[in-house]
Amino acid sequence: MSLPPLVEPADELTVDEVRRYSRHLIIPDVGMSGQKRLKNAKVLVVGAGGLGSPALLYLAAAGVGTLGIIDFDVVDESNLQRQIIHGQSDVGRPKAESARDSVKEVNPNTRVVLHQERLESDNALEVFADYDLVLDGTDNFATRYLVNDACVILDKPYVWGSIYRFDGQVSVFWNEHGPQYRDLYPEPPPPGMVPSCAEGGVLGVLCASIGSVMVNEAIKLITGIGDPLVGRLLVFDALEMSWREVKVRKDPDTEPVTELIDYEAFCGAVSEEATDAAAGATITAGELKELLDNKPEDVFLVDVREKNEYEIVNIPGATLIPKGEFLNGKAFEQLPQDKRIVLHCKSGVRSAEALAAVHAAGFSDAVHVGGGVLAWVNQVDPSLPAY
Repeated sequence: MSLPPLVEPADELTVDEVRRYSRHLIIPDVGMSGQKRLKNAKVLVVGAGGLGSPALLYLAAAGVGTLGIIDFDVVDESNLQRQIIHGQSDVGRPKAESARDSVKEVNPNTRVVLHQERLESDNALEVFADYDLVLDGTDNFATRYLVNDACVILDKPYVWGSIYRFDGQVSVFWNEHGPQYRDLYPEPPPPGMVPSCAEGGVLGVLCASIGSVMVNEAIKLITGIGDPLVGRLLVFDALEMSWREVKVRKDPDTEPVTELIDYEAFCGAVSEEATDAAAGATITAGELKELLDNKPEDVFLVDVREKNEYEIVNIPGATLIPKGEFLNGKAFEQLPQDKRIVLHCKSGVRSAEALAAVHAAGFSDAVHVGGGVLAWVNQVDPSLPAY
């Protein structure tokens, strides 16, 4: 569907701006009017990560007048494989500040507003209020539902993108004109069912493919041209190099959004069973080292990650049994009855889920390592690589 322009045009473009945006200006559908709308636009990008990186750079290059960046994280070396807005010299810097500097290098005319804070229910409406639209490329369901609900309450369009391994998705949610995110995903998936990019990985260049489509949709909304992805989900498969479209319709049974809630509790990052299992059955990386140093013969250490993760880094002596084998019951025949079972994963989430299954199978003294292999690297053996 075609929609009216989201933003009123600015009064004028300077001579320098006419030179800078000349390739836009000679496109009849954009022209001076469209470029003036871009100049007057205020766009908030949630996250300066994989999708936020190309989105911020191309929004700035396109001439968006004000860009908001909300991100509380710092640049890590593992980010550089896909988060192209940051460089080697930015490692350890706040992502928002690094992204701001890159944006200003691309287009000094763009005003950048930093929100160096975690997006939460108590600040989302205040942060979003000053912007015309929101782009969200975060990789967790709690933030997606929060962004959606804040945009519904404030009646703002929400450009959404998602990536995982070789797959990407893009859509535009705008409750006034079509579906919202809750119409596509009425309920979050069960805890642990959908791994994040940090757990499952992502092809770095996929960020550019999906991020550029998100910016394309933002430009269309701002200028009122083309047919935005309202009511349509675009699905990309990088291995097949195929795009397909899925219709998304309003669900008449979707409950009206009237207030923001506790989204971490709503999405349940860890299941109730895993939380209960981990209570009183969690040891530190340092405590694991003591066990292995003093009585290694009494410990059966299990790594519940996937094989490719195990090959990157592993705790010496650990036996690889992926979490899925605990959930389907295949793992239990490999567990000894005369040793204490100690589980670990990358950060402690998957091992807690496996621990619940192990306890249910009768291994009541089993424990897991809080912080997983990352805690081992940080606290015990910094010579090992982290990922």
